Amino acid sequence: MRTLHIMDTTIRDAHQSLWATRMEIGDMLPILPKMDQVGYWAIEAWGGATFDTSLRFLDENPWERLRAIKKHCPKTPLAMLIRGQNLVGYRHYSAEIVDRFVKAANRNGIDVFRTFDALNDIRNVKDCARAIKEADAHFEGAISYTMSPVHTLDSFIEYGQLLKDLGADSICIKDMAGMLTPYRTERMVKAFREQIGLPVHVHCHYVGGMAPANYLKAAEAGAAIVDTATAPLAFGNSQPAVEMIVAALKESGYDTGLDLDLLFEIAQYWEGVRERGNYKRGVSSLIHMQVYSHQVPGGMMSNLVSQLEIQKASDRLPDVMEEIAKVRAEVGYPPLVTPLSQIVGTQAVFNVITGKRWSIVSKEMKDYIGGYYGKAPGPLDKEVVKKVLGDAKPLDEDTPPSSLVTTTYDEVAEEAGDLARSEEDVLMWALFPNEARTYLSKHRTSEKTAFLLEEESSNTKEEQNVDINQIKELIRVVEESGVGEVTVEEAGTKITVRAPGQFGVPVQSEAVAHTESVPEAKKASSAPADGVDRPGTWVPITAPMVGTFYAAPAPDKPPYVQVGDEVVAGQSLCIVEAMKLFNEIPAEQMGTIREVCIENSMPVEYGTVLFYLEPTIG
Repeated sequence: MRTLHIMDTTIRDAHQSLWATRMEIGDMLPILPKMDQVGYWAIEAWGGATFDTSLRFLDENPWERLRAIKKHCPKTPLAMLIRGQNLVGYRHYSAEIVDRFVKAANRNGIDVFRTFDALNDIRNVKDCARAIKEADAHFEGAISYTMSPVHTLDSFIEYGQLLKDLGADSICIKDMAGMLTPYRTERMVKAFREQIGLPVHVHCHYVGGMAPANYLKAAEAGAAIVDTATAPLAFGNSQPAVEMIVAALKESGYDTGLDLDLLFEIAQYWEGVRERGNYKRGVSSLIHMQVYSHQVPGGMMSNLVSQLEIQKASDRLPDVMEEIAKVRAEVGYPPLVTPLSQIVGTQAVFNVITGKRWSIVSKEMKDYIGGYYGKAPGPLDKEVVKKVLGDAKPLDEDTPPSSLVTTTYDEVAEEAGDLARSEEDVLMWALFPNEARTYLSKHRTSEKTAFLLEEESSNTKEEQNVDINQIKELIRVVEESGVGEVTVEEAGTKITVRAPGQFGVPVQSEAVAHTESVPEAKKASSAPADGVDRPGTWVPITAPMVGTFYAAPAPDKPPYVQVGDEVVAGQSLCIVEAMKLFNEIPAEQMGTIREVCIENSMPVEYGTVLFYLEPTIG
């Protein structure tokens, strides 16, 4: 009898795939002691999108979250999904940052590191593998499974051998799109066992419904581990239900030995969480079933739906699905897994909603086509490469992309300054500087801010007719809402509270309140800003998407354009950050910038006027 082991994905991949990773730690902790009793091979608890969404949307420290989970699951190993040189971000980090991050993750509770590269480029895994082995943790090398003219069983076996050479303790077949079929699964597991000789772990998303059958054939072929989730967070874009797999294997030679009654007790708890949060169930629709042609992973599907809702273009999903296949072929058939799923999917969205294919290209897509994410699996469309790169040369294939990233830990620590009080804080800053700055600024300085403002304002508030409690309330709004600036006018005084990093407020400073007298003429005026008469020759340049406007490529760089600048067609005018990617907005014609309409770091809607350009005549 050969027991099939189970890894639970409920608190990482399952809720990332179904609930966009929005579950708060408070929903997890009460049930974790019960889950710790089940006897799982591991609980996948961290990695993937959990790190940045904790900061970006939940106002939670991902390191504290990990420590809390480990405290409530002392017996069961914790696993994380790590993106090789990308760690839990969307770009390459230096070897030193990779080393420190892996060892910090292990120190804070991670026992198993499922390590993959989106392109199956072994160069992007080496630094991560070395750090995992030095930490004496479990290194699980993962193969990003996909189907294309350039992906074959032999190519996957070859990559598996390279992972074994780096010291992998197990091999995972990572079927992120749910494209495996039962007999293909059987062939792959047998081949890996015979030719690689390491324990095989099979990870399938339910999507088109094949995953349970895949797991049965995997068990028969000798797989050691499969991934499941509790029923309320299973199916659809997620993994199969643990209750289903455990029941299916009862009385077989692969019996998991897990207690179904305990699993159902745990499922009842999660069903309550789902109902309270009005979260959706995992359901496979026709478009899910079409995964065998469009190849879109479960998590990517959820993100696409969310992105199109934000862009007010939900009805364009079928068009985007069709466009994804075109874009993927044009850029060499990369496996659709993070970050390439995000990069390819977002490009497809832009191509559809703008109606102009490849007119807007994210910095990340440019970097991928330039070779800075690794080697593309197949040939790239020459016309697309020319349009995206222009005269720029792609990276030489003999140069590992990671070798170009030289940022040191000490440089990041210096940038973070007093806001970072631990190695974990510095690493948070290294991976997501904007989100870390916002989080750490808020949690380090809110009490200090209120105290300083009360001291500074006590001598002048009567003269200015300013209520200190109103200032404190404005500070609270800015810090808790994440907005950049709040302004009110009352009794002849204007009060403005600006968040750190907004419009000249130092990033290592607390939120700042400014007060100034409002001139009578200004108070009397109510003309809207968009009511300005402009020459009829000026052409508006509008935001092609919902996002955040950035005038410069980086905080320490000059703006792309300013009033009076002459620009040519195709020249970058600004960045609109959308869908976690930085998208340069080009000029469509030659002309002169006559007006910049948006302040830096401000949110914009689809159609918001960013600039006015006067075209060159002749």
